[in-house]
Amino acid sequence: MSYEQTLYKIVQPIKLTTLKRLNKSKKWEYGYNKENDVVVISKTGMIGDVIEIQGLQIALPKQPNNIYSVSDDILKQKWKQFPANPDFKKIKTVFDWQTYPDDFKQKHYSYIDEEFRRREEGFWFMNKGEPTYITGTHYMYLQWSKIDVGAPDFREANRLFYIFWEACKADKRSYGMCYLKNRRSGFSFMSSSETVNLATLASDSRFGILSKTGADAKKMFTDKVVPISLNYPFFFKPIQDGMDRPKSELAYRVPAKKFTRKKIREREEMDDVEGLDTTIDWKNTGDNSYDGEKLNLLVHDESGKWERPDNIKNNWRVTKTCLRLGSRIVGKCMMGSTSNALDKGGDNFKNLYNDSDVTKRNRNGQTKSGLYSLFIPMEWNYEGFIDEFGRPVFSDPQQQTFDPQGIEIDQGVIDHWDNEVEGLKEDQDALNEFYRQFPRTEEHAFRDETKNSLFNLIKIYEQIDYNEGNRNSSVTTIGNFQWLNGKKDTLVTFNPDPNGRFKVSWVPGNKLQNNVILKNGVKYPGNEHMGAFGCDSYDISGTVDKRGSKGALHGLTKFSMEDAPANTFFLEYIARPQTAEIFFEDVLMALVFYGMPILAENNKPRLLYYLRRRGYRAFSMNRPDKVWNKLSTAEKEVGGIPNSSEDIKQAHAAAIEMYINDHVGLLEDGTYGTMYFNETLNDWSKFNINRRTRHDASISSGLAIMACNRHLYRPNPKQKREPLNITISKYNNTGFSSKIINNKIWDKNTLYIFHHKLLAI
Repeated sequence: MSYEQTLYKIVQPIKLTTLKRLNKSKKWEYGYNKENDVVVISKTGMIGDVIEIQGLQIALPKQPNNIYSVSDDILKQKWKQFPANPDFKKIKTVFDWQTYPDDFKQKHYSYIDEEFRRREEGFWFMNKGEPTYITGTHYMYLQWSKIDVGAPDFREANRLFYIFWEACKADKRSYGMCYLKNRRSGFSFMSSSETVNLATLASDSRFGILSKTGADAKKMFTDKVVPISLNYPFFFKPIQDGMDRPKSELAYRVPAKKFTRKKIREREEMDDVEGLDTTIDWKNTGDNSYDGEKLNLLVHDESGKWERPDNIKNNWRVTKTCLRLGSRIVGKCMMGSTSNALDKGGDNFKNLYNDSDVTKRNRNGQTKSGLYSLFIPMEWNYEGFIDEFGRPVFSDPQQQTFDPQGIEIDQGVIDHWDNEVEGLKEDQDALNEFYRQFPRTEEHAFRDETKNSLFNLIKIYEQIDYNEGNRNSSVTTIGNFQWLNGKKDTLVTFNPDPNGRFKVSWVPGNKLQNNVILKNGVKYPGNEHMGAFGCDSYDISGTVDKRGSKGALHGLTKFSMEDAPANTFFLEYIARPQTAEIFFEDVLMALVFYGMPILAENNKPRLLYYLRRRGYRAFSMNRPDKVWNKLSTAEKEVGGIPNSSEDIKQAHAAAIEMYINDHVGLLEDGTYGTMYFNETLNDWSKFNINRRTRHDASISSGLAIMACNRHLYRPNPKQKREPLNITISKYNNTGFSSKIINNKIWDKNTLYIFHHKLLAI
């Protein structure tokens, strides 16, 4: 099976006539082009392909007519570092250069000019028959940076990383990048290289480094930044003050401007040249690092590993101000990391990463964090599985394949990764650590440690992994519901939309859609025998901090004779539209389309009153644990179930527990469950019965389970009341399997009796 995932795609957001016209006059400007919604990274005035990386459209430079190649043989075409000029071996500084005769200098002007051009505009080379563009920053990394293994290898993953980074620099709306990476991807060296590259071009500027600890920041400075600076040729490197290998600060004095051919030829007294006054330093880890200081570049290494009390989100709020003057962004942040376990600070990095989604912007065109998120799956950048052309070897090679060092690669990286996973399945903590270090999905990157959980985490994670393995299939569809022709209370249609609020895995056949029965002017759900919805609603459109809980809706089938999957969650909705009314209408349309009732919490009753007012009171289920004459006046009026009762809370949690045990993860028959909504699965994994308000998805899905199993909660007036001292099971998820750690161990029969007894009271 071929590997289908790509990191980018070619798009065509610009009219061909516009593209040709502006190319002819070389009018494309470096930066964000609002008219065409692209970020232009070309510095030649001309653009070629427009590619999209993680939602960001980037216009590359136009391919030149002549492209450098090391060989005419396609199989020998690849990146190869240019050898150092032997004539420059003894020239360490611009002062040394000035001592050489003019004819010597004349011979090397074109070489120096070309290096400056590549640094500025980037570089094209042939790679196994394909014209390949790398940015100027990437060129400086490959050609002039010295790392722990010597010269860096060319990798396609790094090429796309640098293209994305160049777009972050070019885009006036962006504060930089938040890069979610795998271990040993080279980020520390790449960011160190960029620090030196920019610092040697800037005057009167400051460049800062932070890491998970002050010691790590210092090590990055002394072991990476300083050696890269020392390795620069004289025509790129200003004179630095102080020690050759400083421990805390690297300061550049002269020259004040980058060299050009013109500058190099100028005869001037070098002692009179004004200093750059540019520094690179590092700081100890803390919320207020670099507070109040102006920065051109802030490197945030291992930002996902800040452990409490250090908080990367708090630090970013402070240091973000160091990169702007008023509303104008004057500096950038290069942030990259793997993630710690969520309860060890990884949750802060996860939130920051999620807040950096380029597809979600405010009215100023910025993401919530100001950064742009980038994730590159491990299979694109896993050491030992990159061939000599810098391309990942996904599957077992069909012909001899070698890495850049000439070592044969006889296995595909995906098989290798799968084998590692298989060997760790008996140790969930070790497996989750492996996922975080070498993630194939964002889900893997933020996989939490196993711990004592209310539910069976092993089964939840089994289901998540299964779903992720099917991520390229069309199991779920994103979209929205709409009234036919915009006419309310008629027929509802489902329209796929990648920006939609609904995720669905099943829709009923045409004959079962919009099955609403009218009785005496009241509308009833015609498919009540097939399933039901659960809902966690909200009443207020906005909150003061704008962080209010989301509205959640879940649809669940039950066994029926209809053509529908049994015991399957078929719909997930977790969103907070601009107004509560939009959410109410979304819920109503889903109910009508599927023809199923809903069980909703009645402590936030606006949704229930909304349904009643529109003539859909019969769609709102009454609480199943009470007969009609025992309901309150409000409950009779609109239906719903309270969330304040401890009995209800316990029954709700037990319902989710029962569903997970029976229908999630690896089942007894060797198949996997059909719960395809990972956002809900993750919410279950973190569910805290004492802090239920944080878990909208769990509340909603649990109510759907209770609605489909309402027979379990019917009161039995003849049943003898017995004192109950029952708590929900709690699981120890350490070791080889999940184990219930409460005194009582529940089987299916006990669970049934528990449900029956509990809510009969």
